[in-house]
Amino acid sequence: MDLSSESVKRILSRYKFRDVAIEELQKVNRVYPDMKLLVGAYTFSDSSQRDLLKLVGNVPVRYRGRSYNLPIQLWLLDSFPFTPPICLLRPTANMVIREGKHVNAKGRIFLPALHNWDHPKSSVTGLLMEMIAKFEEEPPLGMKSTGDGNDPSELLAFVSQLNITEGGNRPDQSVNKVSVIGGGDLGMAAVLSIMAKGFVDKLFLIDIPESSTKGGTVDLEIFKLPKVEVSKDLSASAGSKVVVVTANAWSEEQSYVSVVQTNVDLYRRIIPSLAQLSPAAVLLIASQPVDIMTHVAWRQSCFLPTHVIGAGCNLESERLSYFLNVALLAKTTNKQAWVIGELSDNKVTVWGNGGSSGDKQHALIPVSSSTKPLMDRAFDMLKGKGQRSWSVGLSIADITHSILTDQRKTHSITTLAQGWGGIGLEVFLSLPCVLGVNGSTRLAGVALSPEDDAKLRESVTSLSNFFMQLRI
Repeated sequence: MDLSSESVKRILSRYKFRDVAIEELQKVNRVYPDMKLLVGAYTFSDSSQRDLLKLVGNVPVRYRGRSYNLPIQLWLLDSFPFTPPICLLRPTANMVIREGKHVNAKGRIFLPALHNWDHPKSSVTGLLMEMIAKFEEEPPLGMKSTGDGNDPSELLAFVSQLNITEGGNRPDQSVNKVSVIGGGDLGMAAVLSIMAKGFVDKLFLIDIPESSTKGGTVDLEIFKLPKVEVSKDLSASAGSKVVVVTANAWSEEQSYVSVVQTNVDLYRRIIPSLAQLSPAAVLLIASQPVDIMTHVAWRQSCFLPTHVIGAGCNLESERLSYFLNVALLAKTTNKQAWVIGELSDNKVTVWGNGGSSGDKQHALIPVSSSTKPLMDRAFDMLKGKGQRSWSVGLSIADITHSILTDQRKTHSITTLAQGWGGIGLEVFLSLPCVLGVNGSTRLAGVALSPEDDAKLRESVTSLSNFFMQLRI
C-alpha cells in the first residue's frame, strides 16, 4: 500500500482526520499487505462526484472446502475513520451478484460492523474479518451459468478492476413516493398533512414494532385513504423520494443521556435499512431531540449531508414570518425572517429575502438596530406558541412539498452546520437552506450580534459535548 504517492497525499490532505486516517491505513497494510490504496471519483446517489481514496483488493474466503479470493473495494469518505467505509463488490461480466441480506443487487455491502461503526472500537481490519465470516456463510458472488452443468454458485477466484456505482434496484423515480416511519400522533399528522398538499403518488405509513410512537395506524386501515398504505415492514419504503422519520423509543431511564441513547439504538436498527432501500431519498428527521437525531441519522445512513435534514426550526420560522407580516414589517421590506440554531432557548433570528423559486437571490443579512425591536416583539409572540403534533405535521408537509416539487424554497431546517459562520465542530443546527429534488443547499453565513453569536456558540459546544456521550 503506497501512502507516499502524490495523488494519494493530495487527497489525504483534504481528509478531516488525516493523521488518524493514516494510522488506520497502516494497520490495514500490516494485515492485508496486498491491498492497494488508489484515488478515484466516487459517484453519490445524487449523481454528484468527489475524488476519494479507495482500498482495492481481495479477501480470502472458503466455500465448500475450497479457497477463493473475493474482489472488493472500500471507499473512504473524507471523515474516515470516524465514518465507516462504503463497501462494494467488484464483479466482472463473468460474475453474477447473489443478492442477500448482506449485499444488494448492485454489489453494495451491508454488515453489522458498518451499521454499528464506532471508531476507534471499530476498524477496517475488524470489518474485513466480519466480511469474510459472513460471506463464507452466504457467498455473494457466483459464476454466470454457461449451460454446461457448472455450479452457478461457484465463487470466482480472480480480481476485477470494474468500478460500480452505489445503489440498489431503484423503482421508477418519476413516482412521488413518501414514507413516514412511526405510527404515533406525529406520524399520523404528517401523513394527513402531506396528503392534504396533494402532490404524492404513494404514501406509506410504517408502524415499526420497536417504536413507542404507535396508535393511529389501525384507524388508517379502517378508514382507508386513497394512495395511503399502512405497513409494519421497512421494506415497504423502498424507492421513496422522501423518508420522514417520526419514531421515538423513549425509555424510563433517569438520565437524559440514557433516554436519548434508546432513540439512538432504535435508529441503529432502522436507518441503515432505510438508506439501503431508498439510496436516492432525502431523510427528513422529526424524532426528538431533532438536532442530535439528525446528526445520528447522517452518521448511520452514510448519505451526503445534503440528503439528511431535520424538521428543525421550520415551524418557528414560518410562525415568525407570519407575526411579522401581521406587523406589516415583512411586507413593506420584502424580507423574510428565519429562526436558526439549536431547537432550544438559544434560538436566534436572521433576515433574508423571501426565498421563493425563480431568479431571486438567496442571501442572509444582519438584523439592523432599526428592525430589531420589531423582530424581538414578534419573537416574543412566537414563544407563547406550543408545538403540537398537527403543527409539526404541517411543517413536515411543507418541507416535503418543497423537495418533491423542486420548489427551491428556503426553509430553516436542521443541517450539518460545520463550516457555517466559522463553526468548526461537527454539529447539526437549524440553518436556512434551499430545498429541492437534490436535497438541501445551505445559505452563506451572516454576521450576528455578539449576543446571538454567543448563543449559537453555546449551542455548538453543548451539542458536540452531548453527542460525544452517545454510543452511535
